[in-house]
Amino acid sequence: MNLSMSRQDLTLFLGFTAVVLLMPIWLAPFGASYPDLMQRFMIFGIMAVGFNILFGLTGYLSFGHAAFFGVGSYTAVWSFKLLTLDVIPAIIFAIIVSGLFALVIGFLCLRRSGIYFSILTLAFAQMSYNLAYSVLTPITNGETGLQLTLGDNRVVDAMVGHTYVGQPVPTFLGSQMGGLGGFYFCAVFLIVAFFIAQRIAGSPFGMMLKSIKSNQTRMQFTGFNTRPYALSAFVISGMYAGLAGALLAVTDPLAGAERMQWTASGEIVLMTILGGVGTLVGPVIGAWVIKYFENILSALNDNVLKAFWSFLPDGVADVVVTITSKFVGDGWHLTLGLVFVIIVIFLPGGIMEGARRVNNAITKRRGGQRRAAPQAAE
Repeated sequence: MNLSMSRQDLTLFLGFTAVVLLMPIWLAPFGASYPDLMQRFMIFGIMAVGFNILFGLTGYLSFGHAAFFGVGSYTAVWSFKLLTLDVIPAIIFAIIVSGLFALVIGFLCLRRSGIYFSILTLAFAQMSYNLAYSVLTPITNGETGLQLTLGDNRVVDAMVGHTYVGQPVPTFLGSQMGGLGGFYFCAVFLIVAFFIAQRIAGSPFGMMLKSIKSNQTRMQFTGFNTRPYALSAFVISGMYAGLAGALLAVTDPLAGAERMQWTASGEIVLMTILGGVGTLVGPVIGAWVIKYFENILSALNDNVLKAFWSFLPDGVADVVVTITSKFVGDGWHLTLGLVFVIIVIFLPGGIMEGARRVNNAITKRRGGQRRAAPQAAE
């Protein structure tokens, strides 16, 4: 993987880094600058970036990535229970185990392509969910979920003499993970994950993945074996999902089977399509938008709406509150659905296509003004 960067790539990376690190400032006006939500922005951003390597670059639509997300969470929590509360070993083990799991699933699923590949990944994800929910209960603790307790062994911590009082909390170099420290910890992983994805997209390996998406049949007819490249993309994408699952276990030390449901996999697909398939920044933006809707719009109730629309006459305000209440609170999915429909119909390339159209319009207008200025002078 070539680490040298063009000026355009460097500008994109530095801009992305600045946006991520300054998130507590620019999110404040939107009411979303609290650490727990920003951590979720980082975590699901990582998962969306990884999913885009498989779907956006390679063209394989997976409906089973929640399985790797769940495996990463379970692995991290077991590391906290058996070894140490330090987060680094948990994250390393989660990435490795998720990668191995993805290798097995990818080896089987990549025997087919198109819709058949998607159905296979969905089937394996549902099998994983049911195993975690009802079959492997000694490992997963079933519907209750895997949690940390004071009675856990934690052999590494015991060897170095670490003792804990109260509810065990994951730590990094002795400091508890939480607040802005937890956010910046996750932010570093998102920035690194984005950098790696950026380098993959611009590397010869990335070019091969794009060729597979463009015309895999033609490549196979020329005698080129595309499966190792597709399998590599699948494993890398699964490792990204495992990392995201581990980070979620770091911020919320609980692993449950619900993290492996098909709806969680579908949410990742929505994030990628909403932001822009095949773009680097788009899937991250899509993840942020959906998590913002989920956590902010779902918290709005009639009292908040009445205060917001209080400037309207009483009768009109009551009608407006009744209508808008259907789109917030428990009905926030309706708002998300409308946004998704509008994006798909008018901006098939996602939010990033809208940004490109605006940029092209501004550039064209400036170019027209520059051409008009010399003519006016003459």
